[in-house]
Amino acid sequence: MQRSYYSNNLSKFTKDDTNKILGELARHHNHALEDLQKNAWIKQIELLKQVFYNYKEGYIFFEFSIPRMGKRVDNIIIIDDSIFVVEFKVGSSTYDKNAIEQVIDYSQDLKNFHEGSHTQKLFPILISTEANNIENTIEKLQDKLYKPLLANKNSLLNVIEQCLNIEKKHNVCPLTWQSSIYKPTPTIIEAAQALYKGHNVQDISRSDSGAINLSITTDKINQIIDTSKETNKKSICFITGVPGAGKTLAGLNIANERMNIDENEHAVFLSGNGPLVDVLREALTRDEVNNAKDRGQKLTKKEAAIKTHAFIQNIHHFRDDSLISDRAPIEKVVVFDEAQRAWNKEQTSSFMKRKKGQDDFDSSEPRFLIDVMNRHEDWCTIICLIGGGQEINTGEAGLEEWIDSLQSYFPNWNIYLSNLIIDDKNYLKDDTLKEWLTVNANIDENLHLSVSVRSFRSEKLSDFIHSILDLDLIKSKGLYNNFLKNDYPIVLTRDFEKAKKWLKEKSIGSERSGVIASSGAYRLRPFGINVKNQVDAPVWFLNNRDDIRSSYFNEEVATEFDIQGLELDWTCVCWDGDFYFQNNQWMFRKFKGTKWQNINKDIIKNYLLNAYRVLLTRARQGMIIFIPNGSIDDKTRLPEYYDETFHYLKEIGIQEV
Repeated sequence: MQRSYYSNNLSKFTKDDTNKILGELARHHNHALEDLQKNAWIKQIELLKQVFYNYKEGYIFFEFSIPRMGKRVDNIIIIDDSIFVVEFKVGSSTYDKNAIEQVIDYSQDLKNFHEGSHTQKLFPILISTEANNIENTIEKLQDKLYKPLLANKNSLLNVIEQCLNIEKKHNVCPLTWQSSIYKPTPTIIEAAQALYKGHNVQDISRSDSGAINLSITTDKINQIIDTSKETNKKSICFITGVPGAGKTLAGLNIANERMNIDENEHAVFLSGNGPLVDVLREALTRDEVNNAKDRGQKLTKKEAAIKTHAFIQNIHHFRDDSLISDRAPIEKVVVFDEAQRAWNKEQTSSFMKRKKGQDDFDSSEPRFLIDVMNRHEDWCTIICLIGGGQEINTGEAGLEEWIDSLQSYFPNWNIYLSNLIIDDKNYLKDDTLKEWLTVNANIDENLHLSVSVRSFRSEKLSDFIHSILDLDLIKSKGLYNNFLKNDYPIVLTRDFEKAKKWLKEKSIGSERSGVIASSGAYRLRPFGINVKNQVDAPVWFLNNRDDIRSSYFNEEVATEFDIQGLELDWTCVCWDGDFYFQNNQWMFRKFKGTKWQNINKDIIKNYLLNAYRVLLTRARQGMIIFIPNGSIDDKTRLPEYYDETFHYLKEIGIQEV
């Protein structure tokens, strides 16, 4: 893949014919070339030629690709040991806030995901050609990434030379830098947008040897679907993975690929996670409208939504449509996201009786969904995305119900899964079902995603959180000291204002931060943390810093139900007395009326444990954990409900701020 539209060393660039450069840029430009873009390029070329006229060393790239963001930065200029990330606003008389954020985002993306940029000095520069002179201070934002610099057509050379006066280290080789590996870790929202635009999973996912390549899993599923199609067999595949391993990304990729392979398969991505469906649909719809605008086309949001809603559907709507008719659905390939959250028989029967008027419904949701696909006379394939230890709501059946349904009612289906389902207690606890699977299922290790790619800073986060919740102090200390302490910031505080300040300091550019808490954290209300006020998920996850309803404002708090399957860059996890450490064990409670009540049922305890597991694995770059001091004057917030938890985490090595 060609990273830039045009590149050359600075000496040759300044002597190169402007029309020749323009021709190169136009040749690689995918959209219709508007006069506005053409004229902006001409002015950009002419200004840069003037600035670098006397430079013998250095290299310039025009329209350099930033794959994870699906965008191109106007210029990358490499001189000595410095990399300048340049965004032009030709004709602009202001230094626009959004443009500053954009150039920071480009620089951050290179720093985090482009191997050649990891240890180099990066200077983001916004050039508003007609703006006033600004006195810049050369300061670091983080590590070797510097704060954005502002320049106009007259001050750019001075800004560049200010940066070059900083103590020099080893020079960057531009061609080596250009060809170095780009290993993006997109958010699920960015991934969905990229796949929907036609990128494949290799373009947007990491390819390093430390992670199981998502494309291998996709290839395996494609083989299973093709075999089912050729042999007229029905098949079901279970893709498992640790939190953040890319299960949803794998599912979206499979549904997207099958749509492109054969639209008659009507492949669809189904999820019972309402916030995830709403957020992804809204993100794709907004993106479609913006892309059409860039192409000079008019597309209404309503028109764009029709297509995106067909690609991503709520599983309950799929279920309800299948109640109306006993005919086979149009879909031959269905991906069920978070399939472990499908309802058991009791929950499904109760819902059907209360909401659908079906008094005699006696099936679990997994059994009913398989039965719906079983209506096909020839072939079909179900792909279930399974997270171990992520059931968080009453009536969620886990993997057992899917396997039990297959054993009892669908013996002719071909079953495909990884050995982890049999070996790991977090997936399947029933030994009888495990024994049945060893005989009746096809075992393939490529159906398990073992490394978290949510947190590009530390793949060990998931293991670390597991060890904390398992009360394995030795393992927790080892993982923290060896893998997280220097790579993935985790800190503690007892002051909520400090927590919010920490989030604001850490989050740069458009990096997303937010406050999250357990849905049972009722006694955080004295701090303005009200979990009973439900967030509008698309607004909270997608709207910008100017919207008080967005996650950035730290006013509205998301719970495990809002954020499961999604992620932020930085989180504040607020810890309440519903789940606390005492006498070397976890205590489980729910708040009712005016007091806490102990939880005695193991399954409800498990839901609460998993709620905190979800909350503690949502941050891609780092988190602060807020644990209040408690109050001796409030029986619902006694210090004993918080202090031991705080000291337990501190004993692991997590620092207080």
